[in-house]
Amino acid sequence: MVDPNGIFMWRRIDARLTSSGQPREEQLAALRQLGVTHVVNLGLHSHEKALADEGASLRALGIDYTHIPVDFDHPTEADFAQFRTVMQGLEGATIHVHCIVNLRVSAFLYRWHREAGLSEPEAREIMERVWRPGGVWARFIGHDAAAGLPHRVAGRDY
Repeated sequence: MVDPNGIFMWRRIDARLTSSGQPREEQLAALRQLGVTHVVNLGLHSHEKALADEGASLRALGIDYTHIPVDFDHPTEADFAQFRTVMQGLEGATIHVHCIVNLRVSAFLYRWHREAGLSEPEAREIMERVWRPGGVWARFIGHDAAAGLPHRVAGRDY
């Protein structure tokens, strides 16, 4: 199966894990065609690009759905703890994780990969396919030295 190239900021992490920005309604079926069995959404339902009822749309396709609303300006340890619990419960599943632009997701996956034993350079390389976080997100991933820096986006800033 070929990965969809039309889903905003699509990234394949490994055989069972993909990430992206917000898919459009008509793109959800592509996830099913890839064998995705569970979608985790870290974006806010109130965002203008969020789908009206993503959970219902995915359930109609036979895909389970978990929503963990992460405030972009204030990611919390509780958010990450919930994400960790969900991901641990989905071991063996084919998972797609998204938010609005794939920024939240790549930072969460960085931490998740580090906790799972992936080396720092390997976890960083996966995250930096999308961005190099500054500000609160640098602190969130444990890179306090970058907290005073702006966010840098792959393909635009480096």
